[in-house]
Amino acid sequence: MSDNKYNNPNIRINKVYTKSGDQGETHLVGGRKIAKNDIRICSYGEIDELNSYIGGCRQLIVDLQSGDSDFEKLSNILYRTQNELFNLGNMLATLDEDIYEGMPKIEDLHIDKMEGDIDYFNKSLPNLKSFVLPGGSQLNIWFHISRTLCRKCERTVVSLSQKESIDSIIIKYLNRLSDGLFVWGRWVNVIQEYSEVVWNPNKK
Repeated sequence: MSDNKYNNPNIRINKVYTKSGDQGETHLVGGRKIAKNDIRICSYGEIDELNSYIGGCRQLIVDLQSGDSDFEKLSNILYRTQNELFNLGNMLATLDEDIYEGMPKIEDLHIDKMEGDIDYFNKSLPNLKSFVLPGGSQLNIWFHISRTLCRKCERTVVSLSQKESIDSIIIKYLNRLSDGLFVWGRWVNVIQEYSEVVWNPNKK
């Protein structure tokens, strides 16, 4: 997929604050004014939160400086995911009537690529014999936090879809991403030789 598929953003942010949101409202991409606690705003606000935590996962991998090619591969996957989430947020901020030519968006090819990335890392993992809990390594915990935030995003977007029109691929993408975050969280424990924390229903 070419990096030039979409219009190159020509963005100039000359001022951090505009005061236009001081009354608790903001604007969607097409200009419509909307309350900041509207479910549509909440949906892409949570996507932004998820993006931040995935950035944290990636930075922890970079800081490891392991030299392992698969760690580098995972770092690149996470960076791509961050950009895709930004595009996904843009889709949520754009009403159907305001969709514009060349708008960055999520497509089936992005999900296909993610599924390939999930399968690549999952093939080296031992089969699950129980539920696993967050733990073992700090990096694993960051992946689990990201995974649970991704599920939160998915729930909010599903609620939005029950009220308004959105592209169904957004839900599909988030569902698949949460699977990926689970697999990658397991992988970082296994590759670093940390034991997985297994659920013990009889723990006292």
